[in-house]
Amino acid sequence: MVLGNFRTNETMSTQRNNFPKLHNALWPGLVGKGSPGAEPCIDLDTMLELTARAEVDGVRFDGVDLFLFAPHTDIDIDADGLKRLADKVTAKGFVIGSVVAPVWPPTGGGSTIGSDDDRRRFVEQVRKACRIAQDLRKLGVRPDGVVRIDSACGVADWAKDPEANQGKVIQAFREACEVAEGFGERLAAEGEICWGGMHSWKQMLNLLEGVNRPKTLGFQADMAHTLLYVLGYNAPEDAILPPGYDWSDPAVLEDALRKLTAALRPWTIDFHVAQNDATVHGSGTHDKTGHHCLPNDPQGKLSIAHHAGFWLRGENGQLTKAIRHVCWDGCMFSNAVMMQTETWNQILGAMIAVRDAHGWRE
Repeated sequence: MVLGNFRTNETMSTQRNNFPKLHNALWPGLVGKGSPGAEPCIDLDTMLELTARAEVDGVRFDGVDLFLFAPHTDIDIDADGLKRLADKVTAKGFVIGSVVAPVWPPTGGGSTIGSDDDRRRFVEQVRKACRIAQDLRKLGVRPDGVVRIDSACGVADWAKDPEANQGKVIQAFREACEVAEGFGERLAAEGEICWGGMHSWKQMLNLLEGVNRPKTLGFQADMAHTLLYVLGYNAPEDAILPPGYDWSDPAVLEDALRKLTAALRPWTIDFHVAQNDATVHGSGTHDKTGHHCLPNDPQGKLSIAHHAGFWLRGENGQLTKAIRHVCWDGCMFSNAVMMQTETWNQILGAMIAVRDAHGWRE
C-alpha cells in the first residue's frame, strides 16, 4: 500500500509490533482547567484509572507522560513523594515517558523574552524538571522520554520585536540545554502556534538552528499543531497550503506535509498522535491553539495512521525508529468526553493503527 512517499505491508505480521510504545498524556486533566469559568481539574488518580481501563483487542497503553505541576505532580516533589508516584504508576502496569516542565509565569517559571529574572525562573523550572526526570530513570520507571519546554511567551508579545525576542528565546534555550546536559536529559521544544518564536514552522526551525544543540534540544511534533503550521495560523506568511485550500484534494495536503516534515523531522525526538479539524481552540487560561479532536471526528482533516508516517518514516520510506514511544495529547477535551471509557478505547485504537503501520518489533 502506498502512503505518500513510502510503503507499508498490506497485511500485519502474526506478531504485532511492540514499538513505539503507546502512552497517554495525563496533563489534559489540568491544561485549560481549574481557572475561573473553566471546568474543574481531573486528578492524577482518575486520569491513571481512565488510561488503565482502555483496551482494544487485548492491547493496552504502555505508559503515561506527565505534567510536573500540582495537583498532579508538584515540581518540588521530594524523594519519598517521587517514589510513591513511581509505585502508583507501576501498579497500573505503566512506565513514565516524557515530562512537561512548568516554565510559564503562572506555574513558577518566567517568560524567555522577559527580564533576566524571568529567564532565571524559566531555567530553574527546567532544572527541577530535569532532576525529577533523572530520578525517575534511576527508580527504573522511566526507560525513555524527554523534558518538554516552550518559550513561555505569547505570539503578540514576541511580535513586538521579533529579531530581538527570538534572540532572547534562543539564549534561554541555550541555558536550559546546559542544565539538561548536566542531568543527562534531552529537551523537546513544543511546536505549537500559541508560543512566541515557535508559532510557525519557519520560526521553529530558526529557533532549533539558532540554539544549535541537536544532541540536547529537539522538536516535539503534535499532529494537531503541525497541521496548523501548514495552514499558517498566527504566521500567514509561513503557510504552506494555499489560501482557500480545498480539503477534498489530499495531494496538496500531502505535498505540504512532505515539505514540513522534511524540515522538522530530522529534529523530532517526541511525537504526539492527534486529530485536528483545521480550527483553533482555547480553554480557561490557555490561549487558542490546535483543536484536538477525537480520532473519528467527522470534521477531522487527518488520516491519522497515514499522516503519522510522514513523521515516523524518512524521505526514503524507511522507519527512522527515532521515537521510542508515541503519546496521545487530548488537551482541552471536555471533562464529559474524558470521563468516558469509549473515548480512550477510540484513542488507543488510533494509536495501535499508527504502530501497526509504522512500528517494529523488539
